[in-house]
Amino acid sequence: MNISNTFGIPATADRYLEIREETELQALLAGGTLCNAPLLLLGGGSNMVFAHHFPGTILHLENKGIRLVEELCSGDDVFVEAAAGEVWDDFVQHCIAHEWHGLENLTAIPGTVGASPVQNVGAYGVEAKDVIHSVRTFEVATGRERIFMNEECRFAYRDSIFKGELKDRYIVWSVTFRLRRTFQPDVRYKALSDALAAAGMEHPTAQQLSEAIAKVRWSKLPRPEEKGSAGSFFKNPVVSESQYRKLLSEYPDMVAYPVAEGYKLAAGWLIEHAGWKGRSLGRCGVYERQALVLVNLGGCTGQEVVALADAVTADVERRFGVTLQKEAIII
Repeated sequence: MNISNTFGIPATADRYLEIREETELQALLAGGTLCNAPLLLLGGGSNMVFAHHFPGTILHLENKGIRLVEELCSGDDVFVEAAAGEVWDDFVQHCIAHEWHGLENLTAIPGTVGASPVQNVGAYGVEAKDVIHSVRTFEVATGRERIFMNEECRFAYRDSIFKGELKDRYIVWSVTFRLRRTFQPDVRYKALSDALAAAGMEHPTAQQLSEAIAKVRWSKLPRPEEKGSAGSFFKNPVVSESQYRKLLSEYPDMVAYPVAEGYKLAAGWLIEHAGWKGRSLGRCGVYERQALVLVNLGGCTGQEVVALADAVTADVERRFGVTLQKEAIII
């Protein structure tokens, strides 16, 4: 059994199924077997840490296909449907090549299309919710098809209805994105704008923007094929303005961004200034280039990952009075 996950941790389950065709999924749902035990929907395994045997069924979608939904396209709007099993970055590059714009900032994110609405993936100022039009699903209990429009998905920071209230109750089969024919680069993110300026790209093309984003990303994050990780392990915490002002008076160089609820703090900054950057417990470590990332130093277990994450969380809480939440999912 090869249960794929980018942390590179051996994983087991009572049952592991790969689904490629819609008829296969419908037959499986009609049999009702998925309702009798815990269910885990697996994409690329890029945000999961397997710490225990999974006592149920892991369903891995490998359906493929990208199509232009011509009946919805109008003016500058382009609607593109992608199967849940498509590799996310392959889909992004496909859209760039066809001049369907809006996904450039989401370049080089590991995982699959099906995970994008569940996790509301985001990077460099853009989130999946900004470009998702609708999500085609099948209900596990009944096998019925249901289309969730963007507003029904209840998107939030690294969150959605599929990760919360409806977790494992609906299987995402495909996602339709609302993109643009006109390229409008989004370079609000400082590290990105700095990289473009250094390269002399005042007016980058979509491909140049994508390449710049990939370069910035891999300068900070480990490539999954080189060092196991789950990408950004913790969410950037949001605090009230009063708590932010208090922290800022003590730490004038603290990194933070204003948001509707108050201020979003950089979890990586908090972890680094709590003294964890480059440190390890057992065979799991805090990445030396980006403290937001936990990495497999060779043969680490899920329990070691959890132990390190808990130690980091406790130290950040003790020093700053801020509670970190895991972005990675512990199984």
